[in-house]
Amino acid sequence: MRSLVDLPISLSREAAVPLTTQLADWLRGAMLSGSLAPGERLPSSRGLADQLSVSRTVVTEAYQQLYAEGWLEGRHGSGTFVATLDSPRRSVPETPSPRMRRRAVPGEKEINLTPGHPWVRDYDRAAWKRAWRKAAELPPGDYPDPYGLPHLRELLADHLRRARSVPVGPENILVTRGTGNGLDLCALALLGAGTRAGVEDPGYHVARTVFAARGAEVVPCPVDEDGVIAEGLPDDLRLLYTTPAHQYPVGGRLPIPRRERLLAWARRTGAIVVEDDYDAEFRYDVAPLPALYGLDPARVVLLGTLSKSLAPDIGVGWLVGAPELLDRIAEIRRAVCDRTSGPVQHAVATLLERGDLDRHLRRMRLEYARRRAVVVEVLGEVCRLRGDTAGLHVLAELAPGTGPDIVERAAERGVLLDTVERHHFGPERLHGLVIGYGSASLTDVRRGCRILAGLIGGAA
Repeated sequence: MRSLVDLPISLSREAAVPLTTQLADWLRGAMLSGSLAPGERLPSSRGLADQLSVSRTVVTEAYQQLYAEGWLEGRHGSGTFVATLDSPRRSVPETPSPRMRRRAVPGEKEINLTPGHPWVRDYDRAAWKRAWRKAAELPPGDYPDPYGLPHLRELLADHLRRARSVPVGPENILVTRGTGNGLDLCALALLGAGTRAGVEDPGYHVARTVFAARGAEVVPCPVDEDGVIAEGLPDDLRLLYTTPAHQYPVGGRLPIPRRERLLAWARRTGAIVVEDDYDAEFRYDVAPLPALYGLDPARVVLLGTLSKSLAPDIGVGWLVGAPELLDRIAEIRRAVCDRTSGPVQHAVATLLERGDLDRHLRRMRLEYARRRAVVVEVLGEVCRLRGDTAGLHVLAELAPGTGPDIVERAAERGVLLDTVERHHFGPERLHGLVIGYGSASLTDVRRGCRILAGLIGGAA
């Protein structure tokens, strides 16, 4: 059996493309060309990382991507192999998706129940046009303020005080292009070669990718049904990424006693806690707990975004932190020419100033609550659901090994799904499906869940 050690893998740390993407592209190309044949065993993630002198995270993320796309196969403890396909090899998809293999269903519309997508077709068109007309009245500007538009920062401070009980002023806010940009700015300011960054496991894969791309060793930090487990966190973490309002993807809400233990750990070790408040606007049982940031502004950085509350392509978010940290991040933004579009900031400011965003949130909170109720009604009879009191997704627990087969069979029926296993970085402990109900209509959510309930019932 040939060894991957003999293959000429070459990765460039100077390239704009992350190391994980470079490695996945190289392996995919080798399998397409036949340099790696079906059935061949690949090195362990640790072995390949040592060979390439990269973080093990780089290899693990690349392998996970290729597993999800169907290029690799294997069982825990037995190794990683090039998948054996009965049909000719596929071409590389134009936009590889780690969530599912999409299939056309003749005469049937696709129903996307993957997480992370909001409903973008219901918005106030008059308010939208008004915001952009006002932004268009302004002349083109020079490089925008790296902290963000001052007026927008004032409006965001007011919004956070009202919506998330975060008592901040504009001096604590820096306007970003969204959560990914905020994570990267934190990584540039706080991480580097030789540092260690903790990420919830299972957790948000973008955080792992961003931190690893900036040279940090990414450490999986276990979660339970309430969120990240504060006990047992390593003392040498420079940074910990967490989603306490609605853990992604399990859906837990970190209780106050555990929040206090987490912050006590951060104060003792000197670590910074990066709090991702990605969908905290949407709760269906009780009011959300105040943001973790409010309990210790010196040790917490709060990230927010309009991606779930309005639309992903707006490209506006915020980073809330101590003024001295924001000063450091602003200097980095100047150095690397990172900026948030001025006209977009002006448009968002208008939406906030006139109350249009608040009205949109109230309307969508009711809309998502209806869809969430359908998911609970249909799927609650066939499986245990977690995280159904908030956000735009739920976790449906399944028996180990059944998730991938259900995803495949659902895709044949036109229903697109995601597995929780894909969000694991360390050893897998949870099994099931992460079901998003944000981007499908109420009718489609009901139809998709009925199809899924039949598949789960048949697999039981």
